[in-house]
Amino acid sequence: MTEPADGDAPADLQLTSAEWSMWQAFRNGSTCDLHIGDPARDDPHGQQLWGPERRVRARVVALLLLDGPPAQPGRVSALQLTGAYITDTLDLAGGTIKPFVELRDCRFETEVVLPESRFTTLRMVNCAIPRLEAARLHTEGDLHLPRCVVHSGVRLTDAHIGTDLMLNQTVVHKDRQGRSITADGMTVAQDLQAEMMESYGELSLRGATVGVSLSLRGSHLRNPFGRRALNAPQLTVERTLYLTAAGLANSPFSSSATPPYGTAHTPSRGTRMQRFECEGGMRLDDGRFGDAVDCEHARFIMESDQELSLRRIQTPELRFLCDRPQRGRVILSGARVVNLIDKSASWPGLGGLWMAGFAYETLIPRGPFPLAQRLQWVAAATPEYAPEPYEMLAASLRTTGEDADAREVLLAKQRRRRETLPLAAKAWGFLQDWTVAYGYRPGRAAVWMAILWAIGTAYFSMSPPPPLKAGEAPPWNPYLYSLDLLLPVIDLNQSAAWKPGGGAQWVAAVLILAGWILATTVAAGASRLLRRQ
Repeated sequence: MTEPADGDAPADLQLTSAEWSMWQAFRNGSTCDLHIGDPARDDPHGQQLWGPERRVRARVVALLLLDGPPAQPGRVSALQLTGAYITDTLDLAGGTIKPFVELRDCRFETEVVLPESRFTTLRMVNCAIPRLEAARLHTEGDLHLPRCVVHSGVRLTDAHIGTDLMLNQTVVHKDRQGRSITADGMTVAQDLQAEMMESYGELSLRGATVGVSLSLRGSHLRNPFGRRALNAPQLTVERTLYLTAAGLANSPFSSSATPPYGTAHTPSRGTRMQRFECEGGMRLDDGRFGDAVDCEHARFIMESDQELSLRRIQTPELRFLCDRPQRGRVILSGARVVNLIDKSASWPGLGGLWMAGFAYETLIPRGPFPLAQRLQWVAAATPEYAPEPYEMLAASLRTTGEDADAREVLLAKQRRRRETLPLAAKAWGFLQDWTVAYGYRPGRAAVWMAILWAIGTAYFSMSPPPPLKAGEAPPWNPYLYSLDLLLPVIDLNQSAAWKPGGGAQWVAAVLILAGWILATTVAAGASRLLRRQ
């Protein structure tokens, strides 16, 4: 500048009228509005050409932000620019920008380059941006990009956002690597709001950290170019990950949008909803979510080789209330949750669900989810027999006091195990199942003992055995004799006093053997009840 204190622009800049207006507005902390008043021609995403009266050079914008003039007395300098066409490349790499920056309805001729720069607050609202390169960007306050259209990707690798990151209604297309947003290792101190966003490519959040909640309500993630639409292993969210619907109300944004671009509200009854959709795989492996992962009303559209992968995630609550995926797989192997809230219509069928090592404490079904369907859910997750899913389900049912259902689950486990056994063991398993249901229905053993007692009594009434020693046998009683044969350990002083022969000897042997088997089964069932297993 010719006079560093007077605030005039250097003469060699040769400011245009639009740039002069921007310069003066910067010193006053006011808004430089270059709109012409025609909505169609003011739309930064439209096809209308913008003339020289709206053009400002990126060089002048950079000068204002990096080494701008002093503010007018009693004012705070800020760049608030609306409806401008910023030519050339806005390159602020490595710079420290202290003034507040808000760009609205602006067009950028080429990419915006901000790697390793530092801002207090940066807001670009409803702007058309060819590409945003902002690796290791640092902001003390917000980074807002609502309603922007980015044609060749956003890079926020290892960025640090001091408060909120807002991407509501942003449209982002893929870069040369097929990624729409690359934000690996990014840290957001408060909320990351990306509601009703459209992503065309892979949204990558590997190892990112969000201090409060991550909201993708109503967003559409589409990646027909690769395996995953959302790739976020080792993601940490201190509160809740929302993969839910958003209300299309009068507000320009969905529910829970924060000022100045929306108002916090809950969609009222009858409000039209926009679902969260993910076309392509999703990977949240090893994620940590402090409150919940919420998938209510979500829609996952996958090819046969794609996955909704939740391997080893940890969260107090998983709300799996989405539409049933028609293709692909849902992977819950090694996941740890406390409450599993689900509905029967959300889970895929046979071969579409893997949950080896999946641990949960409480099942909270939304709507009817009878035990028969729950057993089908476990069977769908175990194309090959594995005991853990059955034992986990039984433990959860016992926790809520449903002991009878827990025994049914363990019985189903034994029947499933029987399918893997050799022929002889399988035959023995069928016998155990038919007679005493593997001991999980001990009352059935008592019924069989009563039947055998009646058969033995009828047989020995017609064919009483001779006494072992004449004159020393007690009075003959077929009821007590048959019961003494059936009951092990207990001695009624009957079986040792008589000497059956021929067919009677075989009948007595069968009764003794059946008694031992049935009594052992009853004892095992009673033991399971006492141990609540």
